[in-house]
Amino acid sequence: MNVQEGEQVEGQNEQHLSISSSSLQQLNDLLSRLTYTSTIYHIKTEDLAYFSFENHEVIFPIEIRRLSVPVLFDPGKDVNSQVTVLVKAFLRYKELNVLINSIRVNYPKIKIIVADDSLNPEKVVGDNIEHYIMPPAQGWFAGRNLAVSQVTTKYFLWVDDDFVFLNETRIESFVNIMEAVPELDVVGGQVERNKFVFQLQYEEGNSEEGGCITRVTRTHAPLPGFNGCFFADGVVNYFLGRTEAVRRVGFDPFLKRVAHTEFFIDGLGDLLVATCEGLRIGHQKHSSTKKYKFYRHPPKRDSQAKMTHHFFKNHLKCIKY
Repeated sequence: MNVQEGEQVEGQNEQHLSISSSSLQQLNDLLSRLTYTSTIYHIKTEDLAYFSFENHEVIFPIEIRRLSVPVLFDPGKDVNSQVTVLVKAFLRYKELNVLINSIRVNYPKIKIIVADDSLNPEKVVGDNIEHYIMPPAQGWFAGRNLAVSQVTTKYFLWVDDDFVFLNETRIESFVNIMEAVPELDVVGGQVERNKFVFQLQYEEGNSEEGGCITRVTRTHAPLPGFNGCFFADGVVNYFLGRTEAVRRVGFDPFLKRVAHTEFFIDGLGDLLVATCEGLRIGHQKHSSTKKYKFYRHPPKRDSQAKMTHHFFKNHLKCIKY
């Protein structure tokens, strides 16, 4: 700080700084040239600056941030360059092929990524399909992580391996909403008549006792400008996700069999979620094999281990679904 005649500055480059001047105008000019420099390296922290003048004192909060480099995705020219379809497959190859064929009716060029942890993997063939073979029975969220990690487009569409695209299924409808509201991270549709949507009511605990989460079947406020769309905390298993935002939250690979709400619990406060009526996909009618049912419906001890995991990881004392 350059000091002029009539000004006095003591403690430059130190923790305590004293400034005085015979002129109020000069004093204000000095203050306008005052800068703060952190002497301790940290990429994300805070500090407090105390300013006193006569009998007055003001405290200024200061954020200390290391600049980060933007991570941008090609905005794309059409839905084929904007969206990748993701599928987690397990044992149900007949249904998977029906799904793929239904996608190709209206989207012959869109990329499809299949994460497959079947016990005896079969080939999945077709144009612009990436088929990733996982170790057997690694589970639902491990497959989601793998699939999302390979996405190079701005968005991805999540579908189950036994869904089927209908004549009315339009990925563009999701994209239009996300493009119009860039703050959104996830937009959910409906599977047949299933419009599963929920709020997560979270009561924060303290350092000694965890909080409580209650899942309630309702939405938040309407999404402005889109009739039939509402903000929510979680949506059905058919949604368009913003790739960068979903990657930041990720999917807990500990959850192998029954898991969905848990992703939205981990994303609470970080992901802006909405649900929209009319964005519909079909659900194939089929009968599960005994082998599939064995993995799909885990024994009670698995459910108990899952709840124990949540109580620890999310620092909870109660979960109510």
